Formats: sequence, structure tokens, C-alpha cells
Amino acid sequence: MTDDADLLARWRAGDPAAGSALVRRHVATLARFFRGKAVDVADVVQQTLTACVQAKGRVPDGLEFRAYLLGIARNVLLHDLRRRGRKPEPHGLDDLPLAAPSALSPSRAVAAREERRLLLRALRRLPYDLQWLIELHYWEGLRQDDVAAVLEVPPGTIKSRLSRAKKLLRAEIEALAADPALRASTVDDLDRWARELAALRDDEP
Repeated sequence: MTDDADLLARWRAGDPAAGSALVRRHVATLARFFRGKAVDVADVVQQTLTACVQAKGRVPDGLEFRAYLLGIARNVLLHDLRRRGRKPEPHGLDDLPLAAPSALSPSRAVAAREERRLLLRALRRLPYDLQWLIELHYWEGLRQDDVAAVLEVPPGTIKSRLSRAKKLLRAEIEALAADPALRASTVDDLDRWARELAALRDDEP
């Protein structure tokens, strides 16, 4: 498969087919980022893609294209939230790709769904940039420098912010879950969720 950097270079050189291929490759990433945060996901995805087309010549050297696109998406989302004067919408969280593997036993699959719901509810109680930090690091698998670029913060702060985000997420999980076993399994399975999400992402067309 042609890598993003090559497609971007061809797009900048005047190859519209390369640009179309590059953009299509990351539509699912954008939808995943906006889901549960914006009311009209299709609209904010389109806004992001339009802004990307207009700014294709401004992708910094060394920055992953996907990170650049997500940085635009973050700004689109912040504008959308300010315009609406409200927090991310709670509906749609169950549509996020956190499904348990089909190989699980029925009882374990039920438990995994409960963990998933708890994790997402807790995540949405964090400040925006800490939510997005966890998503970008764990679910999108971005490098720390790329996460910093998306969130517009110094790269050296990402490690400490991630530690703070995980601590706050654990606290929210503990506050929301009455069942000690569910609390423990949800917190302990954060890394497992990340691995499963990466596998799901790799399987996307």
C-alpha cells in the first residue's frame, strides 16, 4: 500500500487521484474521533476534509498526515462546541469501536460490554483535551510528538499529561461503578482495549 507521505507528495504535485485516495483512507479515523462528540458527524467530517484540502501545502515535515488531519478535526470540533455552547453529546458512545472480540464466551462478552460502557462514561467526564489525549494515544496509536501537535502543546508535556489523564480516568471509573470487580477489570483492561482497538483499526478498509 502506498504510504501517506507519498500520496501527499503526489497530491501537492497536482495528482487529484492521490489526494482522493489519501482523504478516503482517513475518513473512518475522523468519524471515530467525532462520534459521541458532535451532533452531525458527517457535517464536521466534511468541514475537516474541506479545510484539509485548502491546507494540503501546510503539513509540517515529519508530522504524520493522520495527526495533521486530526489537528484540523480538533479545531473544527472546538468551534462546533463553542457555537453550540454545550459539551459533547452523550448519545452515540456505544457506537464507538470498543466491541469485545467475538471469541469471548457469552458471560465474558456481557462483562466486556459493561466495562466498555463504564470506560466511555468515565472518559466523557474528563476535560476535553484529556479525553482526546487518551483517545489519540491509546485508540489511534499516535506518537507522543504527533499527539502534542494535534493538541497544540509542547511534546515534553505529553507523558505527564497522559499520567494525569489516566489517574483522573481511574477516579471517574471508581466514582461511577458500584461493583468493585467491574471497577478493577475496567481500569486494568485499558491497555487491552488499546490493543483490540488497534487490531480493529488495522482491519478497516
